[in-house]
Amino acid sequence: MSEHSERSVVVERTSTGHFVATNPRGGSISFGTASGADSDAEFTPVELLLAAIGGCTAADVDVATSRHAEPTGFSVTVTGDKISDELGNRMTNLAVTFTVAFAEGDGADRARAILPRAVKTSHERLCTVSRTVEIGTPVTATIKDA
Repeated sequence: MSEHSERSVVVERTSTGHFVATNPRGGSISFGTASGADSDAEFTPVELLLAAIGGCTAADVDVATSRHAEPTGFSVTVTGDKISDELGNRMTNLAVTFTVAFAEGDGADRARAILPRAVKTSHERLCTVSRTVEIGTPVTATIKDA
């Protein structure tokens, strides 16, 4: 079974080292290259990749667990090492760590019980972002006349 549904964003330069990505629904996020006086609070492209991995799997796990109980705490930490070697610049040792808590009660007990399976299913099957990174896919770069 193969399903195809194109996704896209447009990235536009706003100033030297600063960009904004806009999706077809009008949502946008600013980011930069981590250089310059006002870039301390901006995400870098690598941090956006980490956020995409964490956000994708967090959404999967939240859907699975919150139908049983609302979490009292829910955070996902994504880490990795940026390296430069004969293959170029890339990330290695990517790790996703969930910290999730639920109150007491039957629903919370069910949510806690399915949490490991929800994390595993997201990682192995559902999270498009981490699945794409882990399996790998070619990326093409072209130039279009302005």
